[in-house]
Amino acid sequence: RAAEWQLDQPAWSGRLRITAKGSTAFIKLEDKTSGELFAQAPVEQFPGIAVEGVTDSSRYFVIRIEDGNGRRAFIGVGFVDRGDAFDFNVALQDHFKWVRQQSELARQAQDLEQGPKLDLGFKEGQTIKLNIANVKKKEGGTGSTRPRPAGLGGLSLLPPPPGGKSGSGERLAPLSTPSQLPGTPITDALLSWPQPAAAPAADVWGDFAKASG
Repeated sequence: RAAEWQLDQPAWSGRLRITAKGSTAFIKLEDKTSGELFAQAPVEQFPGIAVEGVTDSSRYFVIRIEDGNGRRAFIGVGFVDRGDAFDFNVALQDHFKWVRQQSELARQAQDLEQGPKLDLGFKEGQTIKLNIANVKKKEGGTGSTRPRPAGLGGLSLLPPPPGGKSGSGERLAPLSTPSQLPGTPITDALLSWPQPAAAPAADVWGDFAKASG
């Protein structure tokens, strides 16, 4: 109980800081002018025996100080302002909340390392089926190997396309049947399309190679 302490005559007054190293928090009592360390209390668990609140006030606590040589003592500390006492509690709570989070993350990482690993390799005899879209071969890319009828002098002539248009926009009549023009004789050498002689199946270009002109 803080009422049993000599609150009007404190044995020491100064500033209080909370620092941390790893998972341990340190309550440091320092001279408010020079910063010289008066005492410190390592806190490894909160709430715990290292820091305890009194039963009759929210501004006073009992802390366990250590000198580094194994000697310990319990002293009472209090804050003039209630807001400072609240900040003291929150600082300790935040630190140990962070410690618990780090511990949980480490445990999850260890479970992943020790757990069964996902095997994505093919087992013996295992197959996989892939659906690939049909690729249509472009026509006319390599040309046709069918021989074309040879005209006069070894030249190959192609008839105009049916219903085609001329450069001036006029439609061209198909030359299916030669028409007789007045005063102009029509000869078979100009407008007829002679059928080539059947070439041997082994060499379709035999006649072409012997053509002259």
